[in-house]
Amino acid sequence: MRALLGSIVGLFRHICISRNHGGGNIIGKSGMCSSKLSLKKTICARLRNLNPLVPVDHSLPCPCNNGIIHSQLLSTQASPDEEEKEVTDELFNQIVSTIEKTPNLNSEIISSFISKLSKANNFPLASKLLNSLREKHLFLHPGSYETLLKAASEANDLEFVSQIFKDQLMSNMPLCSSSYRNTAKAFAKTKGSDLILKFIREISEMTFPENTTVMNRIMFAFSECGETDKALLIFNHIKHLHCKPDLISYNIVLSIFGRAGRVDEMLHEFNSMKKINIKPDIVSYNTIINSFKKMGRLDLSLAFLRELGEQGIEPDLRTYTSLIESFGRSGNVEESLRLFGEMKQKRIRPSIYVYRSLIKNLKQMGKLEMAMKLFDEMNSCKSNLVGPQDFKRRNK
Repeated sequence: MRALLGSIVGLFRHICISRNHGGGNIIGKSGMCSSKLSLKKTICARLRNLNPLVPVDHSLPCPCNNGIIHSQLLSTQASPDEEEKEVTDELFNQIVSTIEKTPNLNSEIISSFISKLSKANNFPLASKLLNSLREKHLFLHPGSYETLLKAASEANDLEFVSQIFKDQLMSNMPLCSSSYRNTAKAFAKTKGSDLILKFIREISEMTFPENTTVMNRIMFAFSECGETDKALLIFNHIKHLHCKPDLISYNIVLSIFGRAGRVDEMLHEFNSMKKINIKPDIVSYNTIINSFKKMGRLDLSLAFLRELGEQGIEPDLRTYTSLIESFGRSGNVEESLRLFGEMKQKRIRPSIYVYRSLIKNLKQMGKLEMAMKLFDEMNSCKSNLVGPQDFKRRNK
């Protein structure tokens, strides 16, 4: 690691020397002078040794042959038994000092350095560098944060996970779902609730007044990781913060209870959201209907289908597909056909899956003539049916 830092410091120094001699930005506009091009090649070549993903522009002349780069690289040879993570404060201070003097430093250099620190699990130094960059209102590329967050999560370093996640939020760049998942995975290993609730309070304060959206994504990530109790803990905690649950929050909770078969708690939250004037939507009702369907309570599923209509909400293809398949499998093909007709009457475009389900269940009930009629109908309108490609587009 000492050798790595020495090489990075050398690159930073090359940049500063070039700029002190009127080099300006490394990557400029058209008319870039040969010294800048050579410097760019040298930096990229060095970075390639540190990170094979950084491309090298082979069209540029070799700076060594042109005698352009003369500065001496700083290097420190580590002893064989020395731990790779040991880095002197002196070397780190030289890096920070160089960044301070070079505000427009090429982000690829810093990203490469961060990647190396992450692979070495050198989180103390990485944390120190992030703090220094944040103080100067500088932030990493999202990919660098992702690399660090994944490594810190796997190492169960909660303090550093929290720091990285907060830096990502402060960067004002969108966080991808893997950032939330890696954060949830790290906190999933904790016992008790103190650390999680402290983290939630801090994030809520940071992201106000848009904190509900962030909280929803955190809850969803915990749910995806199978940590339903922790997701519910967060849901109940944010009610006491400057972050009130919204429709999406309740839909996440309804889904958690529904998948777990905890229908009493699901219905309690369903009624609670209505009491505080959060109107359920089609997602809410589909969750309720599917949950009762899984329990075999198709009578209750139909009751909520009626309530859905009474509330002025139109059922969708998912609503009907769930009920048509369930009634068909239970042997009540008459109800399946009634729902199928109702769906077409509402001009909801059927899917090929609905047709196949109906045809299969009709055959099993010995209603071959009706099955063949639906088969011909399916083939005649096949191009207009909802297929796998439609679901893929919708879920993007």
